[in-house]
Amino acid sequence: VDVVESGGGLVQAGGSLRLSCAASGITFSAYAMAWFRQAPGKEREFVAATDWSGASTYYADSVKGRFNIFRENTKNTVSLQMNNLRPEDTAVYSCAAGRPWSVDDHYRSGGYDYWGQGTQVTISS
Repeated sequence: VDVVESGGGLVQAGGSLRLSCAASGITFSAYAMAWFRQAPGKEREFVAATDWSGASTYYADSVKGRFNIFRENTKNTVSLQMNNLRPEDTAVYSCAAGRPWSVDDHYRSGGYDYWGQGTQVTISS
């Protein structure tokens, strides 16, 4: 199984970035997909997730209204559109695939089996 992120970079506060994630080696349409992030010196935290169909999405409170997760099952990809970025959004963003058992599990790293290496997002003030 391969999970590969792309699209990270350096932008100014208030700007936008779109991260993409491609997964192979799994039946993509059967898996929930999520983004987590980890800032230096901090624990990994949940950012956003989508169920297998894309009909249900979940967001951390800190990104609601600014980030949008969407998937294209025909392309085996999931993307994270990030708008109105803030310096506190600076982190390594990782994509994950899994089959969470419950709604709550969509928010937990333990709900995901396959992880990418991550892509750096840096927001300058």
